[in-house]
Amino acid sequence: MQIRPNVIVLTIPLGESQVHPVLLKDEDGLTLIDTGMFDQYEALIQAIEEAGEAPSSLKRIILTHQDTDHIGNLPALAREFPVVRLFAHPGDLPVISGSQPMLKMTPERMAQLPPERREAFGRFLEQLKQLPEIEELHDAEHLPWGGGLEIIHTPGHTPGHICLYLREQELLLAADELRVLDGELAGPWDAATPDMPLALRSLLKLKDLPVRTILCYHGGVYEGSPDELIGTLTESLL
Repeated sequence: MQIRPNVIVLTIPLGESQVHPVLLKDEDGLTLIDTGMFDQYEALIQAIEEAGEAPSSLKRIILTHQDTDHIGNLPALAREFPVVRLFAHPGDLPVISGSQPMLKMTPERMAQLPPERREAFGRFLEQLKQLPEIEELHDAEHLPWGGGLEIIHTPGHTPGHICLYLREQELLLAADELRVLDGELAGPWDAATPDMPLALRSLLKLKDLPVRTILCYHGGVYEGSPDELIGTLTESLL
């Protein structure tokens, strides 16, 4: 779904739900924001092609954070398109590069996976160690792609979680800092957010931004501003 002339929202099935990576279109090619789960590579490529774009046009991949449903297809993409530049916040870089264990995929949780799934996840972790250099993104950094975007570091869901703000288009790519549930805007999912107080404080960085449209990785597009919800969720912090 094209929500701006140079912004395409992809939809990929994930269990009984969906996730929504984003493509930014520029003259030199495409920027992909997040990649889906590690067993969704073909679905991701199909979604890009169904959007009328060529996967071979990928030039950059921006990762909003370390969770598997966001970085899962990164190794496959890096192998297939070795010239693609990779970007992430340093708070999550050690995990994404495979040098530190994942925050939420504990050994106890790994042990609960079915054997085939556990083996596939183990292979994925090994593949992370073979990734090429990942470039760092920092809070308040401005990048030219998609008509211009700003990095907003919003830790809590993970240490290196970021949102992307396209100011001229009044568009917020909220990753997992916000969700859409039954058509309504919601805050971070507490079960997947180890430091909820920090995640709520991070929401204050999004308040008062001129926003007409929000894209949430879980839930999709929400038309409107997040200010009312943020005010409610962070009232005790003010």
